Amino acid sequence: MSSLRKTMPPIGLGTWPLTGADATRSVLSGIEAGYRLIDTASIYGNEDAVGVALAEAGVPRDEMFVTTKIRGNDQVSGDVRGALERSLENLKLDRLDLYLIHWPLPRIDRYSATFEAMLACRDAGLVRHVGVSNFLGHHLRRLVTDTGEAPAVNQIQMDPSLARIPVRHANDELGVLTQSWSPLGRGDVLDSPVVIEIADRVGASPAQVVLAWHLAKGVVPIARSANPVRQKENLAALGVTLTEADLATLDSLDRGESAARDVEAEEHF
Repeated sequence: MSSLRKTMPPIGLGTWPLTGADATRSVLSGIEAGYRLIDTASIYGNEDAVGVALAEAGVPRDEMFVTTKIRGNDQVSGDVRGALERSLENLKLDRLDLYLIHWPLPRIDRYSATFEAMLACRDAGLVRHVGVSNFLGHHLRRLVTDTGEAPAVNQIQMDPSLARIPVRHANDELGVLTQSWSPLGRGDVLDSPVVIEIADRVGASPAQVVLAWHLAKGVVPIARSANPVRQKENLAALGVTLTEADLATLDSLDRGESAARDVEAEEHF
């Protein structure tokens, strides 16, 4: 994990639910603002639009870090390499930086076999790192038992009101880097008087405070915005420093693991 942490940009740009020209414009403006980690997924239906932006941006390939995710249908079929090759074609890339299992889908019980096939794709040079998304601790431990290797990344739903402490402990125990999706919450977090008070005191926006909280936890947030002004504002969270007291105050917003999406019941194909 340590080498990946050194090479992965500290804040990513999310692309869901944008498609077509909207997705292309968003990624182009994000790259112009300074984002170098771009996150998409097969199920988003926007890999081709993201690929257009990557090609048009003109940033050297080795300066970009591109992530996509395998969808449930491709776990069912078992054609993991074919799914990855289709994503690479859509993205107009010959190699991916990070490939994730989007959801564990325990009912179909294919995530260990899928991860094994992803490791083979890594060894074949099609992707640099392989990981997972929305996995719980017992899913991670089973992967290690079944394949002998831990995922490089676990991307989870996380914000100060969903601190995901048990999952992050499992990630840390196994040497898995934590990324967060929906890091700004669904509106209520940014409106919290606690967040607003800290933002006013440190001279930052509420979004910057929340993203700085993620960074202080050693988490890579994947922040989605199509607004160029907000994209720059979010990236500027890298310059925001929170005290231990601020972090503890934000920690107090946690509603517990039961408030997160029930990944055992989620079925996305």
